Amino acid sequence: MRLFNKGWQSVALVGFSAMWGMLCWALPAQAITSISIEAGSVETPSANLRKVRGELGLDGNVSLQAELKQEEGASWQPLRLDCAKAAQPVAREWRCERGEFGTTGVHVPFSLTVKQAAAQDQHYQLALSLNNASFNNQAGTQAAEKLNADVVLDLRQQADHWQWQAMLDWQGGELFWQPWYFAEGGHQLVANGHYAGDELAVEAANVTLAKVGKAALRARWKAGNLQDLSLDADRLELSALYSLLLQPLLADSALNKLDIAGQASVKFELRDGEPVSALLALKDVDMEDKESRFALYKLNSHIPWSYDEPHVVQLAYAGGHFLKIPLGEASVLAEVNRYSLTMSQLYLPILDGALSLTDVSATRAAGEWHWHLRANLVPVSMPALSQALGWPRMEGKVAAAIPMVTYSRGQLTANGDMLFQMFNGSIAVRNLGMQTPLEAASRLHADLELRRLDLGDITRTFSFGAIEGKLDGDVRNLELSNWQPVSFDARLYSSPGSYRKKISQRAVENITALGGAGAAAAIQRSVLRFFSEFNYKQIGWNCQLRNDVCQMSGVEYTPQGYVIVKGSGIPAITVMGYNHNVGWSDLLTRLKRVTEGNASPVIQ
Repeated sequence: MRLFNKGWQSVALVGFSAMWGMLCWALPAQAITSISIEAGSVETPSANLRKVRGELGLDGNVSLQAELKQEEGASWQPLRLDCAKAAQPVAREWRCERGEFGTTGVHVPFSLTVKQAAAQDQHYQLALSLNNASFNNQAGTQAAEKLNADVVLDLRQQADHWQWQAMLDWQGGELFWQPWYFAEGGHQLVANGHYAGDELAVEAANVTLAKVGKAALRARWKAGNLQDLSLDADRLELSALYSLLLQPLLADSALNKLDIAGQASVKFELRDGEPVSALLALKDVDMEDKESRFALYKLNSHIPWSYDEPHVVQLAYAGGHFLKIPLGEASVLAEVNRYSLTMSQLYLPILDGALSLTDVSATRAAGEWHWHLRANLVPVSMPALSQALGWPRMEGKVAAAIPMVTYSRGQLTANGDMLFQMFNGSIAVRNLGMQTPLEAASRLHADLELRRLDLGDITRTFSFGAIEGKLDGDVRNLELSNWQPVSFDARLYSSPGSYRKKISQRAVENITALGGAGAAAAIQRSVLRFFSEFNYKQIGWNCQLRNDVCQMSGVEYTPQGYVIVKGSGIPAITVMGYNHNVGWSDLLTRLKRVTEGNASPVIQ
């Protein structure tokens, strides 16, 4: 509030100077052209002045020069206050026209009128106009340019307090008050209240924010601390409200980049420094993340809250998406009881399936959120899902059973195995944990178990060349940072059992291409051109990822390298790998190239 205090000190100095000048103006002036006053120092509760020099000219000019220090340890700053035309048109009224106040980083042209009522009680009226005022602080956290505003203040002393009324009309100019930036004016405030000692009360106030709407409020501060607050705002325009006030407060959250439209109504009450009730109502709100992470359309809500009694929360939306996965129409009913929220079941349509959440509970304690839930993914069509995600077309359906998931102090954990059914097999996720999942520095660790995945479905999906068979896999100690692999120990191998095992020539070529220079297929080279597919006995590939390097191996070692595909029968083929260490990013580039049909394999 440093500049706020500076502003009121400026007003006080202006008023003091103007009144001093008007009083001097009444003195006989036939033999003098100006009056000067000097003082070595002036001390006030909020600031100190030194080298003070005031001058009153018979032409109506009033000037005050000094050095200002606002707090102990601060440096002295030059201060100047000028009034180009001072006048006392009637008794108990003083005017300063074409005034100017300046100090380091502050330039405030103004005009000021001060009136004192003729009654015996202390009653003052002040009218201040700012004309293209500007200021900035050294930290760069507060600044204004070309600020134009009118301020009217009425002060009346009662028995033990001052009663006040105020009006602010901000017509134009830019204002930055970290973290908020107001690019233009059009805002108004009308308020009244009282001041007594260390207590300031706003008994009634009406605020109008341009393009946003209106709000009514009451407030009380005691010893500089907010004690009571009552806010009531109806049908605020969310698009303007978000960019003006909300977005700067959400800079470090997942809601920091939104396109949003619709209306919001807000009520909030604070008593004795503690919140006691609130209400958030949204009407036909469209909300879309600019990075395409999520969106909700035609969102409507009635979210009441009370410290003393439970309430039912209602929320509904017509559609949306999450990570490009379309969401169908849904409605939510929950109970909020003080700082906890519970719901028995939540059914969220997704494509032709749904996500069913049960045992949902959340609470806030010691400034931290804690929650848990269970979930089941009702089978979703893989062709529709893969198209929505921009993946290659996948066949079949995906279903999942998710055990109890808990979140506490930035840490998400799954108490049990997450099971997914896809590619006619199963994928289990174990020991899942995440740190700060909604932040850029999120970290994930887990173990994966793949069982009897259909290689035909997989290779057709990714245009790799046909492989028939079943695939098992184990990925241990998987660690992701910001959703990118950092380390893991992976092993992929043929599932045990009897089933058809065939591999196409194109798949062989693509596997050898992944090995880089020197990789080759060896066996029966002379007859390769006569066969489109070959028999194999076993497939195996291992990768230990550390420091962006994949240390690779296969089914077995040979003096020349390692076996990736071990042939069997006639026609048979064996695929060898020779490079044990390959950069992870380089390996991903090669995989992308071969699935796009641009491989240049070496066959021997």
